[in-house]
Amino acid sequence: MKIAETERLIVRLLTEKDAEFILELLNEPSWIKYIGDKGVRNIDDARKYIVEGPMAMYGQFGFGLYLVETKDDETPVGICGLIKRESLENVDIGFAFLERYGSKGFAYEAATAVMEYGRNHLHLHRIVAITTEDNEKSAKLLEKIGLTFEKLIPSHDGEETLKLFAVEY
Repeated sequence: MKIAETERLIVRLLTEKDAEFILELLNEPSWIKYIGDKGVRNIDDARKYIVEGPMAMYGQFGFGLYLVETKDDETPVGICGLIKRESLENVDIGFAFLERYGSKGFAYEAATAVMEYGRNHLHLHRIVAITTEDNEKSAKLLEKIGLTFEKLIPSHDGEETLKLFAVEY
């Protein structure tokens, strides 16, 4: 199911058929550095990640992480979506893109569409985001899509300090 469409991209629900892409994305060095190693090592692990993560969240909350693919040839380039974490009071936006598709504006385009979806279709009045302190690229993108830095918070496991960004509508 399509969630949003931009000039170059389609944002849609993840399915088990996206396991090969998820396997690649979750093993990118930038994913492991900034998001963490999820232990996804094969196609079955990737399917399990999709079913127990995004698909479960769709069922529970009506939103989750979405696949971002190019409109012209349906090439998966990343994920972007809204997440409800136990450790955060508000829904947060998250995104990750394959490194080879970096610096093309895809993350900005997809994140803008997801923010609009959250505001206009889900009627969210506040959306937050978290980044590691050293993830300057994500922090810049969050500011570009309208979020502002609010404060530093501990990670859910207390292992590191995270930057909390937010926007209110």
